[in-house]
Amino acid sequence: MVGFGKKLRQRQIHGWEEYYISYKMMKEKVKEFASHVQSDRRGNRKQVLREFSVMLDHQVEKIVLFLLMQQGQLASRLSQLADVREAAEDSEQGIGATQTSALQQAYESVGKDLLKLLQFVDMNATGLRKILKKFDKHVGYRLTDEYVASRSNHPYSQLQHIFRHVGIGAMVGTLSHNLAELQNHEEHIVTSVYEQSSRIWQDPLIESIRKAEDRLTNSTNFLRFLGNQALNERDDLPQLSEAEIEADQYHFMSLFLNLVNTFFYMVNTYIVVPTADKYAASLGAAPTVCGAIIGAMAVAQLVSSVYLSAWSNRSYLGPLIFSAVILCIGNVFYAIAYDFNSISILLLGRLLCGFGSARAVNRRYISDCVPAKFTLQASAAFVSASALGMATGPALAGLLEVHTSQFGITLNANTLPGWIMAGGWFLFLLWLWLGFKEPSHHDPITPSSHSSDINRGGNEWFKPLAIYSLDREDSLSDQERCQAATSISEAYGLLTPSVKVQLFIYFMLKFAMEILVSESSVVTAHYFQWSIHSVALFLALLGLTVLPVNWVIGSYASNIFQDRQLLVAAEILTCLGVLVSFDYGLMPYSVSQYISGALLMFISAEVLEGVNLSLLSKVMSSRLARGTYNGGLLSTEAGTVARVVADGTITLTGYFGESKLLNLTMLPTLVIGLLSIAGTLVTYNSMF
Repeated sequence: MVGFGKKLRQRQIHGWEEYYISYKMMKEKVKEFASHVQSDRRGNRKQVLREFSVMLDHQVEKIVLFLLMQQGQLASRLSQLADVREAAEDSEQGIGATQTSALQQAYESVGKDLLKLLQFVDMNATGLRKILKKFDKHVGYRLTDEYVASRSNHPYSQLQHIFRHVGIGAMVGTLSHNLAELQNHEEHIVTSVYEQSSRIWQDPLIESIRKAEDRLTNSTNFLRFLGNQALNERDDLPQLSEAEIEADQYHFMSLFLNLVNTFFYMVNTYIVVPTADKYAASLGAAPTVCGAIIGAMAVAQLVSSVYLSAWSNRSYLGPLIFSAVILCIGNVFYAIAYDFNSISILLLGRLLCGFGSARAVNRRYISDCVPAKFTLQASAAFVSASALGMATGPALAGLLEVHTSQFGITLNANTLPGWIMAGGWFLFLLWLWLGFKEPSHHDPITPSSHSSDINRGGNEWFKPLAIYSLDREDSLSDQERCQAATSISEAYGLLTPSVKVQLFIYFMLKFAMEILVSESSVVTAHYFQWSIHSVALFLALLGLTVLPVNWVIGSYASNIFQDRQLLVAAEILTCLGVLVSFDYGLMPYSVSQYISGALLMFISAEVLEGVNLSLLSKVMSSRLARGTYNGGLLSTEAGTVARVVADGTITLTGYFGESKLLNLTMLPTLVIGLLSIAGTLVTYNSMF
């Protein structure tokens, strides 16, 4: 296999050699730094990080300044060609065949040079990734995530010119429509830069440019975006090497069982949503008690997240077994409540299910026990399993519209979700007992202070980028940097204004999503007389939007816009979805209005969740990156509290009548959304 250094030399464009990344020199420096760290790890670590970051910044600056210079020259050539074409079109003779051919050749020449520039950027972006990977491997310090995060999201970053190439995209559009118009000149077809006609796409040169641009766009991997959503703790201090972790027999089946637990729990949460109102009514309660039925799991999860997270300090198998057992029992209680005609037994069953929530354990297993090279894939799988479970639950409920009795036990749409989930958890328990392997080294990897808060005021922006994140750890002793919070109150004391706003935004989006999902069966039955099957299909389709939306945001939007820009846009669109959903009474409330508002609110909240957790992982203190009371637990608790409050709101407002339920629940959702926008604007300059 040809090494990257040799490939870089072979593919360098003649005359541009001095502007490429000095890959050979950087490799030699990595080896030198690695030997220094090994000889005196503690004394040299900060100096090594500082020097290497400065070197990288110089390399990026060299690349970006040359890139901007070349972009300017290409833009100038395009502007001159536009003047020539306009003058020819305004002349009495118009554009002849000779002039058209000459202009086409001139535009194609610009296109070829633009393709060369894209190849230049792609090679340098690859070089940067590879040299960072070598540093992580040989020096034993995971600098890649910290370097890219601090540079790409900083307001004055040069790195984002490599990964977010809006200027190049604009030139591609100009080339496309000009070549298309010149090609179609005899047919008098006029195209716009915003039109994507089939002829534009058939041009071989433009197609090559677009493919090169797509490769560069996808350099920020979709898996990295999903991994940020999982909010797994970053582990940047020297840690166990890949060989040491793999030598301890990293167990894929154990990871897979954690993902299955995540999937089953989300199915268990949402399988009751289409039938909860009818189940409550069959037991003599108001249909709006469905809010209490659905929210009972969230109430119990507030407690279970803490004690299971603490338990996972000593074992992973124990909490997972407890989770499966208690969920099996809880679902049996939920199912038999029908035959006992007891709303109390039904609520007790849902509470028990909530006490079995092991999502905090699932997240922590990925963070602590999965080798670094698989962490992003595992985190992405965690998010995917959650999304798939959210869609599967309601879809499965829609298939259970039967009514029969076996051994004196009623089996219908109300009870079958409980029996099916109880059986599923029992089988999972057997699988867990036979297939899970307890990790032998169980201490969480110590994080660095690189992920500490970046919100000490606007003056932080004017620090040199090379020492920006490194200086933040100088004020803390090694012991302070590594000490985890030991209580909820201590963890709360570590929250800066930016982190508090991000947690409030997480509360807002979970509140909005829970209101929408939990009241859907009551609202649609009141306005549209939807059946269980219709509600189940609607909720399943909502859940299936999660992965496509995350793919678009992770692969494209996050490369063009800053996280904080996406955050504000998603908040505004979520509030707009709430406004669309209101029943204004001016005309009959229609299915199209409800679905439009629901889609806008739900999809915007999905976008908001990914961006919010990505920002939260960057601005949160490093002391919240490990231990029982970690950042992942705080975000989980914020989301759980939101679900509890939302389901309680549905139950309470139900006493005013089903006709007023929609507006009375959308009003607090709108208020909370507007407050989150205000908080975002106040702390906007500290979010990068």
